[in-house]
Amino acid sequence: MTNVNGGESPSRLEGKLSAMIVCWILGFGSLISWNSMLTMGDYYYNLFPDYHPSRVLTLVYQPFAFGTMSILAYNESKINTRRRNIFGYSLFVASTFMLLVLDLATSGRGGLGSFIGICVIVAFFGVADACVQGGIVGDLSFMLPDFIQSFFAGLAASGALTSALRLITKAAFEKSNNGLRKGAMLFLATSTLFEFLCVLLYTYFFPKLPIVKYFRSKAALEGSKTVQADLAAAGIQTKEDHNEQNERLSNKQLFIQNIDYALDLFLIYVLTLSIFPGFLYENTGEHKLGTWYPLVLIASYNVWDLISRYLPLVKFLKIESRKGLTIAILSRFLLIPAFYFTAKYGDQGWMILLVSFLGLTNGHLTVCVMTAAPKCYKGPEQNALGNILVLCLLIGIFAGVSLDWLWFIGKKNAL
Repeated sequence: MTNVNGGESPSRLEGKLSAMIVCWILGFGSLISWNSMLTMGDYYYNLFPDYHPSRVLTLVYQPFAFGTMSILAYNESKINTRRRNIFGYSLFVASTFMLLVLDLATSGRGGLGSFIGICVIVAFFGVADACVQGGIVGDLSFMLPDFIQSFFAGLAASGALTSALRLITKAAFEKSNNGLRKGAMLFLATSTLFEFLCVLLYTYFFPKLPIVKYFRSKAALEGSKTVQADLAAAGIQTKEDHNEQNERLSNKQLFIQNIDYALDLFLIYVLTLSIFPGFLYENTGEHKLGTWYPLVLIASYNVWDLISRYLPLVKFLKIESRKGLTIAILSRFLLIPAFYFTAKYGDQGWMILLVSFLGLTNGHLTVCVMTAAPKCYKGPEQNALGNILVLCLLIGIFAGVSLDWLWFIGKKNAL
């Protein structure tokens, strides 16, 4: 084993491109299972037409994600990040596989029992999401901003690629017996394999990259205890005196200093999840695209959400002003009346345009906030701040999916 040292410049270390690719894959894996469920929503609406699956499943998912993340963020400095992330991805593997098993066991039949079983599995998705997103974002917050950007681009790519795959499977299986079910089985099998790949990459490959070892060693020198297991896996031994010599800001102090960023993330996802995906499945009416319409809307959102997460790489497009970010995020709330009147009076072209803009602003603003906030802090503080910001993001999602039910006001036969 070698000892911790922070002597070499990160610009001279190998592995940056490999680390960015792995971060992208880890981001993809942290949402592919959930996005697969959202994208094959037409299958669940066919099985459970009276249970509002896109809304109910999202509402089940979020309390478990929020509750778990609250506990983890509060105890962040005491938690073994390596064990946390491996557990999260392993839980994704098991939960996604159980969805496949449940469908096979019930032969694709609907009913209350099957729906309750899916809800239970979705609750495990929420726990896994909290473990992975907070753990990975906290870990990457004391590395390069490019790593966070790659991780969040991977999150968006999971939605875009699952949407593309859903359109392909719908076209391929549309005229065959049980076409919707065959497409859903393909989704779940693919997601399970990809989650297993994430477990392998995070466990055995990522910790050994030179640039990753550099930043984790640097964080250990600054007093971080959360990186010890990852450094040990890379063959680096930490010294106890390094962990005691640095004081850090408390979580409360970090939250107060970054309350605008926390509020920004909350507001981004309150708006987005009050529209996506429930409104798009149930409140946009019937149009020429027929059963393809909600799938096209979901795909439009996901594609532009992915594209927008690369826009901050262009310097003049990146919003770095804290006041500018807040103004841009508040301006998005004009989309609420725009969606209402477009659903009521507009045609499908205007709705696709609005959904695309929703995705474009969601991804771009998220990356701008997440890459700007951790600057000027020490490693342990950046890790804690990453967890705090993910918690605020999840609170925003939870509030958004709860407010999504307000679209039913005035709608006949809503329940």
